[in-house]
Amino acid sequence: MDKYFHSVTLDKDLCKGCTNCLKHCPTEAIRIRNSKAKIIKELCIDCGECIRICPYHAKKAITDEYEKIFDYKYKIALPAPAFYAQYNDVNIEILLYALKLLGFDEIREITVGADIVSAKTNELLSSNNIEKPLISSSCPAIVRLIKIRFPSLIPNILPFQSPLDIIAKKAKFETAEKLSISHKDVGVFFISPCAAKVTSSKVPIGIPESYVDGVISIAKIVQEIAPFYSKLTESGDDFSQSTASGIGWAKSGGESHELHSFNSIAVDGVKNVIKLLEDLEDDKITDIDFIECCACTGGCVGGPLTVNNTYVSQANIRKLIKKYQREPSCFNCNEEDVSLSLSIERDTILKLGSNMSESIKMMEAIDKLAKKLPGLDCGSCGAPSCSALAEDVVKGYAKESDCIFIYKEKLKTFMNEMNLLKE
Repeated sequence: MDKYFHSVTLDKDLCKGCTNCLKHCPTEAIRIRNSKAKIIKELCIDCGECIRICPYHAKKAITDEYEKIFDYKYKIALPAPAFYAQYNDVNIEILLYALKLLGFDEIREITVGADIVSAKTNELLSSNNIEKPLISSSCPAIVRLIKIRFPSLIPNILPFQSPLDIIAKKAKFETAEKLSISHKDVGVFFISPCAAKVTSSKVPIGIPESYVDGVISIAKIVQEIAPFYSKLTESGDDFSQSTASGIGWAKSGGESHELHSFNSIAVDGVKNVIKLLEDLEDDKITDIDFIECCACTGGCVGGPLTVNNTYVSQANIRKLIKKYQREPSCFNCNEEDVSLSLSIERDTILKLGSNMSESIKMMEAIDKLAKKLPGLDCGSCGAPSCSALAEDVVKGYAKESDCIFIYKEKLKTFMNEMNLLKE
């Protein structure tokens, strides 16, 4: 698998080069070249911001089609708790029954994994030999962001797998053992609110492999079950194991809320996360034990692959929290089933030069050119900022005259010279 596989992709035929995505990309991973957007894969974190704001729907997330589930003998659905929030006054049992009618043989809820991680995090925070504040590892877009932009904070990342990865592995191997079949015959499918989860299932961080066989968008599943969901009045089973604490993870603040004895904060929206992590690097944040970071505004309910209004979804989650006030079920989890088994390494993004000496010269050239540019960060040049354009020029990806202000000055100088020649 390509190291830089990304779920977020660009359809050049639909792109009009309008610069909307350029201005909103939080990691400056987009350029406009030849009137078309270009995504720099080394900088993209699959947050999906460009998907939200593209007026031409040129940015899309690669997800699996629902029909892929039939490639497996036994099919397991793993619905994210954000899935429940797409419906007003939802009965979770009926919704899960609708998934069975769609073709899934079994449902395993991600909320169970959330309860497991919450319990383990409380245990870890109670110990003294840890780097604080711990930063949640549940959002793969944020983990990727830290690897790229804040590598000094990697030791702060919670050393636990996401609820999805924990439940996916348990579902696959427990089912294979129960049915006496190969685990390869068990298809595990996540019903996802975001593109970053697609990427993490293909190129996982902190574990050697993901046991998620496919990722289907919430929007797609909502569409598939629509014809019969509204007709259901009962499920015939009370098989939901969701608790208020697990359901709460769907919205910002849900994970940190379960750390009752510790000082925790929650921040959502990737630009807000970046500002907080910058302050954390600069030692401006103290006396905090845990930081919950969500790339999507509002938390997972605000993911780009959902269909409901983010704020209505948050209200729906609050209703479900009140409805499902019950203690989490007890699950036996070995430490290796929860902890990350591989160290998280910083990402080496685009290098300036082939050696230190060349890189220093290029940095000096970038600084010199950046001072020459107007500093307006207007985006007209096809780069998100003047500093980004300066770097692109030095790397050979752009021209100094791509800046409209420098171009106008050169044009003015040229016209003056032409007038002098005429005289």
